[in-house]
Amino acid sequence: MSDLRKIIIDDTEVEVEGAMTLIQACEEAGVEIPRFCYHERLSIAGNCRMCLVEVVGGPPKPAASCAMQVRDLRPGPEGQPPVVKTNSPMVKKAREGVMEFMLINHPLDCPICDQGGECDLQDQAMAYGMAGTRFKEAKRAVDDLDLGPLVATTMTRCISCTRCVRFTTEIAGIAQMGQTGRGEDAEITSYLNQTLDSNLQGNIIDLCPVGALTSKPYAFTARPWELTKTETIDVMDALGSNIRVDTKGREVMRILPRNHDGVNEEWISDKTRFVWDGLRRQRLDRPYVRVDGKLKPASWPEALSAAANAMKGKKVSALVGDLAPTEAVFALKQIVDGLEGTIECRTNGAVLPAGNRSAYVGNASIEDIDSAKKIILVGTNPRDEAPVLNARIRKAWAKGAEVVVFGPADIDLTYDYTVAGPGRIPLNNHAGRATPEENVVVIVGQGAISEGDGIAVLARCMELAARHEGKMMVLHTAASRVGAMDVGAVTEGGMDVALEGAEVVFNLGADEIEIADGPCVIYQGSHGDRGAHRADVILPAAAYTEENGLFVNTEGRPQLAMRAGFAPGEAKENWAILRALSAELGTPLAYDSLAQLRQALVKEVPHLAKIDQVIDNGWEALPVTKLQKGRFLPVIRDFYLTNPIARASELMADLSAQAKARANEKIAAE
Repeated sequence: MSDLRKIIIDDTEVEVEGAMTLIQACEEAGVEIPRFCYHERLSIAGNCRMCLVEVVGGPPKPAASCAMQVRDLRPGPEGQPPVVKTNSPMVKKAREGVMEFMLINHPLDCPICDQGGECDLQDQAMAYGMAGTRFKEAKRAVDDLDLGPLVATTMTRCISCTRCVRFTTEIAGIAQMGQTGRGEDAEITSYLNQTLDSNLQGNIIDLCPVGALTSKPYAFTARPWELTKTETIDVMDALGSNIRVDTKGREVMRILPRNHDGVNEEWISDKTRFVWDGLRRQRLDRPYVRVDGKLKPASWPEALSAAANAMKGKKVSALVGDLAPTEAVFALKQIVDGLEGTIECRTNGAVLPAGNRSAYVGNASIEDIDSAKKIILVGTNPRDEAPVLNARIRKAWAKGAEVVVFGPADIDLTYDYTVAGPGRIPLNNHAGRATPEENVVVIVGQGAISEGDGIAVLARCMELAARHEGKMMVLHTAASRVGAMDVGAVTEGGMDVALEGAEVVFNLGADEIEIADGPCVIYQGSHGDRGAHRADVILPAAAYTEENGLFVNTEGRPQLAMRAGFAPGEAKENWAILRALSAELGTPLAYDSLAQLRQALVKEVPHLAKIDQVIDNGWEALPVTKLQKGRFLPVIRDFYLTNPIARASELMADLSAQAKARANEKIAAE
């Protein structure tokens, strides 16, 4: 029920919800209010006092606009709307006083501070501060924290806004940061000097309004005005987080989140944020052909000719990796279809029904989790498979949603959950007796459908969602999977059938599988990972930051990834390599540019033209069949090393080693 109230802000009358805070009402009216501690996605702390405003007719002192609701304001003597002033002499003096206090202990580190150039304290000191200070005493100093290899700390710069404490506690779900002491002795610290045990911790770097928390890997490498900024899409998991890639020359210097309320809000995982050093290492920058058992450098004409000669007249099977853009998968499928070969994108063994989008994507959007009253997780550990989605589930849980898990009972999801059973039999029993409930979302993980009875499990999950009158989402782990399913890059019977009798295997960046000896392997990818080691011909390709591409996320939303830099050496864009190969095979594909390819793609799969829209998949229930016995097993063994870019990153290797060491730590009683 809406509770609209009229309020006058700086002589402008606006009508807003009574539950809004004054700072939100001012934003509705187009008035900027400075703030340090307030953040839209965190609880209200009200401790920086920078957002002070004057409430006419209220107490004779300024009020904190972040902590006062519109409904708390009194009307005028004759029932007039309440009046708020944000630029009166009282407010100006109050802001100058607050800023003077902020800068009492803050060091003059701007020339050596990584936050310089994008620092809230710099900006607001310029806009709202005073010209000098009356403080003459010595500044205090505080010991720095060791939060791990990701977040650098200079705690003397801290202004105690507590954003980092609130984020780690409320959103990341860890209780390792807090504030101790009072007055001048107050400082942010970590419990028993622990490092942060979360795969979302990098977000506190963005949240910090000063230079107290900065990025350790990015330290002292670039200034913001030197960077070229490109808005694109992340491929480290299937969530499709919106990101900004900052490059300096040819090199990626850092990756930051972009706000998208429907996908990742404004958070990204640590793997997404810090994987960029893997884009520089172990890169394939020239073609190779195996001669006398050894890979030898070759020119592009030699490599394409070798690949084409190997494929002509042979049984060709193509495998699609986790990071391939949809356009490349579409082009590869057309080549393979022309050779009457087979193609398969479900390289992790997931049993997903081709052609039934309501079964391999589901009908729930990521935003549906926000309003869910019950969330059922089937064979998934979202903390490892999609950390930002897990934070969203935690947010729903904090609002009162019940979380039920079919799977292992010992996983730490950062929120409380009820274990309904370890696997298939409990799911079978539960689905059979489910009754309608309000706002139920069933999330099916790859661990539930990566064995032979995957279709039967999926059918049971669809039945469970239907009986609850709720919605279902399939949580994928590969960024390319939904797009590849959409273009039909599947073979009836899965990977075993696709590879059966294959004389040539065309491997489009599938590095998570072993290809048996026998067939000739043509590998197209960006890194010298497992796929390149097994290859007979290597075609070096661009990584996700080096070409324009279409990716469809786990909820079925098509999104465009944009090129932020250029591939190293002689590496080319994926679709361009396949177009050149088709010409070498004597049957050139019918497009000469990415725009023409996309036109052909959209003609065949029209819904891929609906960029950034969640597509209505309808509901086509699968026939319920008998389930096998058995538990649901986790599909991600190591969160930090799931793809070739991450495995090339020194930082990801360090994080992986630290996570293993923490898991093996003995507690005192042992």
